[in-house]
Amino acid sequence: MTAKSAAAAARATVYGYPRQGAGRELKKAIEGYWKGRVTADALRETAKELRRSTWQRLAAAGVHEVPTGDFSYYDHVLDTSVMVGAVPRRHRSAVAADPLDGYFAMARGTQDVAPLEMTKWFDTNYHYLVPELGPDTVFSADSTQQVAELKEALALGLAARPVLVGPVTYLLLAKPAPGVAADFEPLTLLDRLLPVYAEVLADLRAAGAEWVQLDEPALVQDRTPADLNAAERAYRDLGALTDRPKLLVASYFDRLGDALPVLAKAPIDGLALDFTDAAAANLDALAAVGGLPGKRLVAGVVNGRNIWINDLEKSLATLGTLLGLADRVDVAASCSLLHVPIDAAAERDIDPQILRWLAFAQQKTGEIVTLAKGLAQGTDTIAAELAANRADLASRAGSAITHDPAVRARAAAVTDADGRRSQPYTARADAQRAHLGLPLLPTTTIGSFPQTTELRTARADLRAGRIDTAGYEQRIENEIREVISFQEKTGIDVLVHGEPERNDMVQYFAEQLTGYLATQHGWVQSYGTRYVRPPVLAGDISRPEPMTVRWTSYANSLTERPVKGMLTGPVTMLAWSFVRDDQPLGDTARQVALALRDEVDDLEAAGTSVIQVDEPALRETLPLRAADRPAYLDWATESFRLTTSGVRPDTQIHTHMCYAEFGDIVQAIDDLDADVISLEAARSHMQVARELAEHGYPREAGPGVYDIHSPRVPDADEAAALLRKGLEAIPAERLWVNPDCGLKTRGWPETRASLENLVSAARTVRGELPKS
Repeated sequence: MTAKSAAAAARATVYGYPRQGAGRELKKAIEGYWKGRVTADALRETAKELRRSTWQRLAAAGVHEVPTGDFSYYDHVLDTSVMVGAVPRRHRSAVAADPLDGYFAMARGTQDVAPLEMTKWFDTNYHYLVPELGPDTVFSADSTQQVAELKEALALGLAARPVLVGPVTYLLLAKPAPGVAADFEPLTLLDRLLPVYAEVLADLRAAGAEWVQLDEPALVQDRTPADLNAAERAYRDLGALTDRPKLLVASYFDRLGDALPVLAKAPIDGLALDFTDAAAANLDALAAVGGLPGKRLVAGVVNGRNIWINDLEKSLATLGTLLGLADRVDVAASCSLLHVPIDAAAERDIDPQILRWLAFAQQKTGEIVTLAKGLAQGTDTIAAELAANRADLASRAGSAITHDPAVRARAAAVTDADGRRSQPYTARADAQRAHLGLPLLPTTTIGSFPQTTELRTARADLRAGRIDTAGYEQRIENEIREVISFQEKTGIDVLVHGEPERNDMVQYFAEQLTGYLATQHGWVQSYGTRYVRPPVLAGDISRPEPMTVRWTSYANSLTERPVKGMLTGPVTMLAWSFVRDDQPLGDTARQVALALRDEVDDLEAAGTSVIQVDEPALRETLPLRAADRPAYLDWATESFRLTTSGVRPDTQIHTHMCYAEFGDIVQAIDDLDADVISLEAARSHMQVARELAEHGYPREAGPGVYDIHSPRVPDADEAAALLRKGLEAIPAERLWVNPDCGLKTRGWPETRASLENLVSAARTVRGELPKS
């Protein structure tokens, strides 16, 4: 096919779409089901209607081929485990008794059975359920869900393409099951897994699938020769099947690197590549291997992870370059649109001029369709769209919000000394122990306490004018008193005020910093039914006035015990926002760090002796390619130190991280120079404690003994057993006792019971320590 005919064939498609519905109908239906207010049939009907409305919206916008199989009640990797029969032994009876309840048990656990481990999906803030595999794993095909959703779309008269997690990525994301040797490599199960994928593909072909998409984002990471060989074998074998649909292998989030020639030569029918800035090298690499003659190329030229409008002319230039490199070039976003909100047009409180700069899933779909039309029919057919796009891009570039000279001058004046504590850790530790007077194995929590219906109602009442500011603040004070009183009675050593005034750990601060924008309807799935509204980092950042001092000081006035000041760190403020794409991330991080430094200094001046600066996103933002990591870690750790280094030696700086592969960043954790770090460890059975010990981490640490992402209440014996495991790696004088993460999503009954058990466990193990 010539470049001209390839252009004429260009069509628009997407890899996936937000699942929740415009009003988060899926979240409400699932949580209603968990509470017994919604039947299973009603939940399934809600899900079916959401899929139908999404597909019809995409088709009406001009998308030629809608995705199926991207929908999930909880997580698409968990769905893949169900599809291939990889149900953990401890959950099999529950799944056999009721597949839906068993599915949720794998995701959330029960009082008696632990859930699957959860961690971040590559470098996004989406969490997936980690498959548990071992040498005795027996796979079996169950394509029920995938076939049913395909048939739903076909029945609507739509062209549909099922989307599956690819076999290589699935195995690379898996971990050894409990009881399996830690050095077991799930990828060794590939030959056992491929026949199951073959059966699923045959089922989808029989159900009417012309194309099936197999997502292999793990191949954009640094891969070993064995990994690449596995990819070659997988697509050689799947491509050789006679009873199969056409295969489109999709990669995203970064450049494909050494895996590109492997896939280009494989007997598959198409390849989907990311061509946004992060993966621009894909274009040169594709040309270097001679393109994809006779194959389909799906070009991800619209950023599927951020919310800024596309530069249409730049994307058209990229697409034009690609035309000669494949038999057919289609247009898509760089990845699933799962990672962005649904519709910017729903935002009523954002300045209309700024709103022109934003593109959520619906607007991105429009951009994809416009680009496909321009590619197929010529730029004259989209002249009006191109003119409007140029004007919107110019409006943003010239806006005062994006350039504050005072902020930039302060950031430029930062010196190395600004990012260093005045004394080394050993001297600080002595000063802090004398000042705080804590016992061995001190107990604390991560920060937030349950966000009750009453608290959410109070915020809604304030926004709606049903109560005034004084009435709202009285409710917050009441909640803080209750939280402090509970912690004192329970025997917790270092208290928190519970964060009742905070809607979200990033949004709360974003709403008080210049340069940020908050959305009203910009919900994005984090995990399961947990949705967040990432703020938009639109311009230069500064802090007009204190943000947390009022409530922390009030909590301090209620107790003689230390109360932690609680802040969200600069890297997480970036990672859980939609960041600027018009300047380096390190520059933005330094601006945020300086704003937070002002808050840290004010907390200390107000009498706060323990200040926690949370950085749960430090690992998730780690670049996928090792070559890109040193530069990131340099500015990421510098921004944390810049935030925290202005305090006295006897002020104790904490940080917190959760649900990530910490072994990849132990040196960076060390480089933060925090006095105490708390980390997720319950689901991973204290793995992080061992990783810290192997590194020789010299400071204090609290690997969590209570998994807060499950409704189950661990008893004191279970918490004590985990704590003893922690002591095998970290000495008692440096070990803290705490939950894995904040308690915002938990209810009060389970929170009370779990924390009482946690304190009991600490006292038990404390009593087992040798007497000094």
